Amino acid sequence: MISQEDISRILRLHANDVPILSLYARVPAGPGGSRELQTRVDSLLSEIRPLGSDHSVDRAVRLSVRADIERVEKHLADGRTWRPGTLALFSCSAHEVFEEVALPRAVRDRVVLDATPWVRSLLAVLDEYRRMCVVFVERGRARVYEMYQDELRELGTRRERPLHARHVPALDEDRVRNKAEEHTKRHFREVAAMVDGLFRTDGFDLLALGSHPHETPRFADQLPRHLRDRIAGTFTLDTHPTELAHIRERATEVLRTYEDEQQRRRVAEVVEKAAAGGRATLGVAPCLWAGALTAIDTLLVEEGAELPGVVCNYCGWLGLEGPRCTRCGHEVRPVPDVLDELTEAVIEWGGSIRHIEAETPLREHLAAATLRFDLPPE
Repeated sequence: MISQEDISRILRLHANDVPILSLYARVPAGPGGSRELQTRVDSLLSEIRPLGSDHSVDRAVRLSVRADIERVEKHLADGRTWRPGTLALFSCSAHEVFEEVALPRAVRDRVVLDATPWVRSLLAVLDEYRRMCVVFVERGRARVYEMYQDELRELGTRRERPLHARHVPALDEDRVRNKAEEHTKRHFREVAAMVDGLFRTDGFDLLALGSHPHETPRFADQLPRHLRDRIAGTFTLDTHPTELAHIRERATEVLRTYEDEQQRRRVAEVVEKAAAGGRATLGVAPCLWAGALTAIDTLLVEEGAELPGVVCNYCGWLGLEGPRCTRCGHEVRPVPDVLDELTEAVIEWGGSIRHIEAETPLREHLAAATLRFDLPPE
C-alpha cells in the first residue's frame, strides 16, 4: 500500500543532469503472474538498453541508465510475489533513488526516461481510491485505523482515564451515574479532537464510525460539523473472537456502500447533463471523439468493459473501425481494447478516470464523460 508520504517523496524527485527511469508493468492474476511480469519488464527495458551504450550520449547518463536497468532486473529476480495490478518503479542510480509502488489497478505498460518521474498514471489510479479513517470507540478506549486500497492499518489506541472512586460519594447513585456520563462524554470529546487532528494532518477523505449498539450516535454528536459531513457510514460491533478482521469487514462494507452510492450519483449527473445538451457525452463513439480532441475532463468507464478499435498514430484519433483516420486520413492500427487507449489518452492530457462498478445506466453505454468544451461535429 502506498502512503501519502510515498507519493510526496516521488513527486519531489528531480534529476536535471541524468534522467529518472519510470517503469509501469502490469501484474496479471494467477500463479504465473510474477513470471509474466518479468517478461513484460524485460520487453520494456529493451526499449532503453541501447541508450546505455550510445556514445553520443553523456557518459553520466549512460552509466546511470545501465545501473537503473541492473537495479530493476535485480529487484524482480529476488523471488517476490506481487499482487495483481501494476508494479511501478522509479529509479535514478546516479542520485541513489529507487522507489517501488504497487498499484491495485492495471494501467498500460510504459517506460519513460525524463528529468522528472512519470506520475500521471500513478496519480490517475490513486485518485480513484479514497483514504478512510476508521474509528471504533467504546467506553474505556478508542482504536483508530486507516483504510486505503483495500487494506486496514492500525494508527493507534487511546485509553480513557479511569474514574476513581474518590471522585464521587459512594452512596449518591445519581451523582455517580452523572459523573460517569460526564466522564464518557469527555472521553468522546477527546477522541473526536484526536480524529480532527488526523484529518488536518493526514489528509483523510472519509470517516467510518464503529461502536457497540447505541453508542455511535453519541460519539458522532461530539464531532465538529466538518467531520460529520465526512461520515461515509457507521457500523456496530459486538465482542468477536477475531475483532480486527471483523472491523476490517464492516469498514469495507461501509466504504463499498458509500462508493456505490457515489458512482450512481456521478453517472446520473452525467446522463442528465448530456440529455440537457450540456458539456457531457454518452457512448463509446462520442467519448472516443472527445478523447481525440483532448476535450474530456472526467471519463466514466464501465468496470471490466473491453472493446476492439483503431488508433491513429499520427494525430491520436480513436475509433471503433475503419482503415483510415477520419481526422487526418492516415492509416490506423487495430488495438484489442480501444477503451484502454482512451483511458491512457485522458490521463496523458490531465483528465481524471472513474471506473464504475455499481449497477448504473452506464452498462448500456460503456463510457461517458464530462467535457472541457463543446465538441465540434466529427
